[in-house]
Amino acid sequence: MQFLSYLVRGISLGSVYALIALGYTMVYGIAKMLNFAHGDVIMVGGYMVFFTFCKNQVPPVLAVLFAMCVCTLLGITIEKIAYKPLRGAPKLAVLITAIGVSYFLQNSAMLLWKSDPKSFTSIVSFDGVTLFDGNLQISGETIVTILVSVVIMIALMLFVKKTKPGRAMQAVSEDRGAALLMGINVNGVISMTFAIGSALAAIAGALLLSSYPTLTPTTGAMPGIKAFVAAVFGGIGSLPGAFIGGILLGVIENLSKAYISTQLADAIVFLVLIIVLLVKPTGLLGKKTTVKV
Repeated sequence: MQFLSYLVRGISLGSVYALIALGYTMVYGIAKMLNFAHGDVIMVGGYMVFFTFCKNQVPPVLAVLFAMCVCTLLGITIEKIAYKPLRGAPKLAVLITAIGVSYFLQNSAMLLWKSDPKSFTSIVSFDGVTLFDGNLQISGETIVTILVSVVIMIALMLFVKKTKPGRAMQAVSEDRGAALLMGINVNGVISMTFAIGSALAAIAGALLLSSYPTLTPTTGAMPGIKAFVAAVFGGIGSLPGAFIGGILLGVIENLSKAYISTQLADAIVFLVLIIVLLVKPTGLLGKKTTVKV
């Protein structure tokens, strides 16, 4: 029964990683760039929920919606100012810029909100459930996190497959030049991708801090890196792959902490990634791409 408890907690943590990884994989799939500032957008979303819900008692749904709006605007601004001018630049330049944006957001948060840890109040008021005669307790945060991640994953898949903007995103992902010739607003599609990914980051930040209630300017750094690992693990560019990668990563991390060592858990996660990529370089659901020369 203890194993089931660890497994459920791992799925809950993995659901948060999955939400963040979806943002990573969307941006990479459409814009072919790695937005390493994505984790810091989570942190900004966390602070928005903290000041609206925890400090001023705004209803949690409205607080999360406000955080989503702020993070959406932040994501679009980052794309316009930092990434759009580098659209044709070497990938290394874009990568260094992304790291710079990440440090800029972290240090801005330290100046605005100080570096002292803040205690976050859970946005979930549901008490959870008890199963197997009280031997397995599942918290409300765990249930809500898993359900929200599944619903968002399904909604995102339907959006990409069934709507006109979603099909435009697929076209830009497949061939940006051809999409431009067909009249698709490529810049608008990329901005929309950043907006969606940043909104998901705000939700992920609120859910993450509800389970791990310590908020600092570096809160999003490690979850952001692990979500990137999850996206690569599942096959970066694949939405189902990012979701599955996030869940598996959370389970592996939690079981490693429970049965091996809390200090070695992160090392084990990255070791598993290395092994997977050695066996399948494109990730679990990634597709091989051929480059014509």
